[in-house]
Amino acid sequence: MAGAGQHKFKCAPRPQGQRGEVRRFTAIRQRDNDMKKYLLLHYGFEKPTPEIMEAWGAWFESVADKTVDQGGFSGGREISNSGTRELPWDLDCITGYNVIEAEDFDAAEKIASTNPFISSIRIYELRAAQD
Repeated sequence: MAGAGQHKFKCAPRPQGQRGEVRRFTAIRQRDNDMKKYLLLHYGFEKPTPEIMEAWGAWFESVADKTVDQGGFSGGREISNSGTRELPWDLDCITGYNVIEAEDFDAAEKIASTNPFISSIRIYELRAAQD
């Protein structure tokens, strides 16, 4: 069992090579696909109930064909000029994210609006790294 601060899943290894090679791969992938990518940030935490878990499971299934990546967080820290502080796990925290593909911002918002969010969802359009 994973301890505090440890994940029970391992991330895929980062591609080897120079930074420019990764950027070219990203640019090629986006040229082959007219869809834009959007980051959905999920805000708010409350103790999950079976109903909440069921609603989230149904939502993940409904957007599976549009999902590029997704994940969650188990804690966080903020670093500022004042120092570092632990971020609270409450209604203001970011609990997870999805990267989805959609035709435009309106389509991404329509997808996000079906999410059973706790506090809110923020949507950001992602742009490809420029060579």
